[in-house]
Amino acid sequence: MRPRTEDDHVRVERNPETKRVLGMAFELVRVSLRTGDCDDDVYRAIARKLIDLNKAGEHNPEVLCDQALKAFREPPPDET
Repeated sequence: MRPRTEDDHVRVERNPETKRVLGMAFELVRVSLRTGDCDDDVYRAIARKLIDLNKAGEHNPEVLCDQALKAFREPPPDET
């Protein structure tokens, strides 16, 4: 597996349908988390999670939103 680069994110945006789906999912997550006017790092984390889920095969904006929210709400793994 190769390391992820910024080009990975640019490639996704070249497909208009993927861009539309990810845009819808992004707004759904943003509204659900009530992010308001937050730091760009938060928006980047949301976008990266949605892109990863999309690349894994999910193309429904509502399902993408649900899966992203689930990932953000899960407690971090114990480091014991």
